[in-house]
Amino acid sequence: MKMTKTRNEIRFLLNGEDVALSQVAPDETLLDYLRLRRSLRGSKEGCAEGDCGACTVLVGRLTDGKLVYESVNACIRFVGSLDGCHVVTIEHLRGEAGKLHPVQQAMVDFHGSQCGFCTPGFVMSLYGLWMKEPKPADAAIEKALQGNLCRCTGYEAIMRAARAISSYGKVAKDPLAVERAAVTEKLTVLRDGSRVEIGAEKHRLIVPADVDDFASILESEQKPTIVAGSTDVGLWVTKHMRDISPVVFIGHLDGLRTISEKDGLVSIGAGVTYTEAFETLSKRIPALGPLIDRIGGEQVRNMGTIGGNIANGSPIGDTPPPFIALGATLTLRKGKARRTIPLEEFFIAYGKQDRQPGEFVEAVHVPVPAKDSYFAAYKITKRRDEDITAALGAFLLTLARDGTVASIRIAYGGMAATPKRARAVEAALTGKPWTEAAVEAAMTKYAEDFTPLTDMRATAEYRMLAARNLLMRFFAESQGGKAPIQVSRHRVA
Repeated sequence: MKMTKTRNEIRFLLNGEDVALSQVAPDETLLDYLRLRRSLRGSKEGCAEGDCGACTVLVGRLTDGKLVYESVNACIRFVGSLDGCHVVTIEHLRGEAGKLHPVQQAMVDFHGSQCGFCTPGFVMSLYGLWMKEPKPADAAIEKALQGNLCRCTGYEAIMRAARAISSYGKVAKDPLAVERAAVTEKLTVLRDGSRVEIGAEKHRLIVPADVDDFASILESEQKPTIVAGSTDVGLWVTKHMRDISPVVFIGHLDGLRTISEKDGLVSIGAGVTYTEAFETLSKRIPALGPLIDRIGGEQVRNMGTIGGNIANGSPIGDTPPPFIALGATLTLRKGKARRTIPLEEFFIAYGKQDRQPGEFVEAVHVPVPAKDSYFAAYKITKRRDEDITAALGAFLLTLARDGTVASIRIAYGGMAATPKRARAVEAALTGKPWTEAAVEAAMTKYAEDFTPLTDMRATAEYRMLAARNLLMRFFAESQGGKAPIQVSRHRVA
């Protein structure tokens, strides 16, 4: 039987310092640790929910032996999730010979700051982008800054600064590039294969050694809170003041961060982030690329996980509707036992999923649409970027040779207590000619499938109208017209 080593401290790097913490509250956020315990106050608290980006820092972690730095929201990132990571804050930035860092100097010269409250967050987001793309296109800059809000400067000055960063310095000379090998070596040593346990009784946190260790922990713990990316659980703490102890942190588990494809089936580990899933999903199922780009901001996509979006059972989660429309299945694990079910059957009622005590989501398996099928997913929000879904529709259509509907799967989020198929609408279309008249007739069946609610994001009437119109949009786009329904200003330019 495998023996798991245990230690009682979280170990990580903070800027240029080794940190070992044996006293960490399960719900202590990285932002509170930086500001209150370390007096590193460049990172600000603006929203405490991962929306404004004023708290942005970079977190470096080893992925397949390679050190990758990503922007994250310190306000909802827990200290307990940092074992084996490198945290970089605004205070660590420096240029050559005592000068400002290239990102900072560009922001100064192009007047990218006014009151300055949000500026450290913008600088860190641009820093993360600059290291990956020294000469980014405007679309890449805007994507990197989706999760950063400025109340007074206006974004064009920041855009001009972003375009000019490389004229102030070279990425190869940046400290994080120069020190990369040394930091990689340190993080490799920190990842010693131990389980971390801190605290006593209920008020404690656990960091499993690996996925098998995680499975054994869930069999013995009484109702622990599982935290992967903390983009949801973080708000339980900062907004709802909920007690989440005991906490099991799993974002570091390599065994849950795998992506593979076999026989037209893309298998995604539950710990894979939106950012990590983007390349494969956008390539194999192109309609999912624009959808993922609208899930939160860059910081949220770097933290949030595919499995977490499914496991929390939210009726407005963005990935379940398209995955259900595609016919995805879900692997659940308890101890060494596994079972696989259709994803749509996982969602039973609001706040209730088909998950037994000690069982966890291990992977989701998404079929790649056949070449002769049509697939699309549409997200409705109050603002285009970084907003929570009001309604989301996903459609998969296969036509017979005679132009009739051979099969169609339609799934929605935001229209019921769970992500749900529009089965009455599907039945009304199956076997019928794929025509505007048939679509209009089927639209009357939405009332049999859904009774949406009115809330702060949309009224019931709006949701029903939008859901029906998304079907008509899907029909229009499936006809292959030259004029796109939605135009990207970058493509137009």
